[in-house]
Amino acid sequence: MLTRKQNELLTFIHGRLEESGVSPSFEEMKEALDLKSKSGVHRLISALEERGFIKRLPNRARALEIMRMPELKSGIATAPSSVAPPRAANDVVDLPLHGRIAAGMPIEALEGQSSLPVPAALLGPGEHYALEVAGDSMVEEGILDGDYALIRKTETARDGEIVVALINEEEATLKTFRKEGQMIRLDPANRNYDPQRYRPDQVRIQGRLAGLLRRY
Repeated sequence: MLTRKQNELLTFIHGRLEESGVSPSFEEMKEALDLKSKSGVHRLISALEERGFIKRLPNRARALEIMRMPELKSGIATAPSSVAPPRAANDVVDLPLHGRIAAGMPIEALEGQSSLPVPAALLGPGEHYALEVAGDSMVEEGILDGDYALIRKTETARDGEIVVALINEEEATLKTFRKEGQMIRLDPANRNYDPQRYRPDQVRIQGRLAGLLRRY
């Protein structure tokens, strides 16, 4: 049996994954469940993981996978019908690699193209491409300089999602998307950096973070 809060969190994560293919952030989970701190979210995540309802995916920023959902009528937990079966572990997809993207101040992105072999199990639905991360402004989200950001192509974003934002059709940056009144705010995840604010006509969303690949 799950507690009410555990069930609420599992349902919230499942709904977000179905909608966007990206796990919600801990801040979003805290707000959705009206918790006072992120430590409460960590405890719920750990409990769900111990019970086999979710799995944390390695080498990916804030990535969770739903393993099963509780069946309320019978009390039997079953795999969610909308979740595709996992691909074979040795399946590899060659993603277009579009140069480097700043996790600090914006720099030019899409500065050339090669390819990056990526385990298919790291990718959800939709079309994807990869960018090499430059800078340290997203370190508190686990995104480090030299990582490869796996990006799901989209032109829309919700508050709290990590996006590739093209600024003035010239520069691109990897930041957390927020709406602030009539402006768009792009937030770093490093206390040493300040948020960046732009008019909506200055910003074009080019994708949402779907995963992270790190080489050692």
